[in-house]
Amino acid sequence: MGPLDFANHLLNFVAPAGFVGFFLALTAPLVLGVRTKPGAWLGSGILNSLVGCCALVAGLWFFGNDGKMATYGALLLACALSQAAFLRLAAK
Repeated sequence: MGPLDFANHLLNFVAPAGFVGFFLALTAPLVLGVRTKPGAWLGSGILNSLVGCCALVAGLWFFGNDGKMATYGALLLACALSQAAFLRLAAK
């Protein structure tokens, strides 16, 4: 596998975590009605994405392959818990 193939596989592996992480960071304060600082969505999105990547890596390690629905469920749960903790800290 060449470097471009490796980069393509890596980006496709972490894309769900990035999308879910930033989607939660942008929409959760609006849905929950929590007021945060104007730039807080960026830090929250990065944190959620990193937590989501850790969940994906844990699913890859546990199941031996990626793309399992249980892994994506763990991704959603991990990002939601991370976002809830971030909003609790940012609202104070």
